[in-house]
Amino acid sequence: MAIRQMLRRSLSSEKRSNSSGTEVPKGHFAVYVGENEKKRFVIPVSYLNHPSFQELLFQAEEEFGMPQKNGAEQPDTSGSMSKSQRTKMIKPSDDNEKKSSSAKKLKDSEICVPIVYGNIAFWLGKKASEYQSHKWTVYVRGATNEDLGVVVKRAVFQLHSSFNNPTRVVDSPPFEVSESGWGEFEIAITLHFHNDVGDKPLHLYHHLKLYPEEESGPLSTKKPVVVESYDEIVLSEPSESFFARVQNHPAVIVPRLPSGYTLPPVPIEDLDNRNKGDTKDHPLTQWFTNFSEADELLKLAAARQQVQAHIARLRRQLSLIDGQHQQLKAASDM
Repeated sequence: MAIRQMLRRSLSSEKRSNSSGTEVPKGHFAVYVGENEKKRFVIPVSYLNHPSFQELLFQAEEEFGMPQKNGAEQPDTSGSMSKSQRTKMIKPSDDNEKKSSSAKKLKDSEICVPIVYGNIAFWLGKKASEYQSHKWTVYVRGATNEDLGVVVKRAVFQLHSSFNNPTRVVDSPPFEVSESGWGEFEIAITLHFHNDVGDKPLHLYHHLKLYPEEESGPLSTKKPVVVESYDEIVLSEPSESFFARVQNHPAVIVPRLPSGYTLPPVPIEDLDNRNKGDTKDHPLTQWFTNFSEADELLKLAAARQQVQAHIARLRRQLSLIDGQHQQLKAASDM
């Protein structure tokens, strides 16, 4: 609905400002909608920062792959036909059969993709100015620094509107954006998946952190502020083609299939691209938080010891109180 309203407003403004129908006003660009009878819309450049408009462009690119000539060409989706119906109308039948075959689902199965998202910020020290106090990087990475490109096709980072080009699109791993500034703000991160994954874009939100907590001490140019969150992308009932492509990839956790189950062959190019975008050699790796299971087990063991020690202290205190109570009771009986 938001996209239709934007296009209608743009169409009305086009009629007012462009009688010839060929010139594009400054600060605008042309969009052609439809297959045969194209409708021409003049869109303000500012709409490129609108999440709904970006989503429309991404969907058109992934589904239709239509060329761009004198303006951005988009399929006409103003009708009520479903996504699958539109695809059938413009793709040949053999493509549909191929898609149907590759989309065969694995029932009662789940693929898990552990991810970490957050930021690392360095104080600039003597080089800091009023508006440039920190250099920071916001990112999404594999929990063990493996290549997320096997699942994630594109990451979109929405920065504060005060930045030039606040919408940053990263089409290949590592999925990160580096900038400099002075203020903290919320960053919206949208992950778009490969076609065979079949899931809608995932929206994450991270509050950019530049300054350490009070108990962490003063600012330092050598020790950065690191804020990370661990999460898991759970993909239910994956397609056979997707399962076959990622089953031996270290970035994902896959279930064991029944004995004798046959998966479709994996394209050679997918095998060659494995580990292409991992972050193990990333210059910031030394500051990444370790979210491995072994590390978590050590933390749990340490916490258990603390709890047990606290319980032992409480028992000793209760024993002392009980002894004092018995002495007072004996004295009162006398």
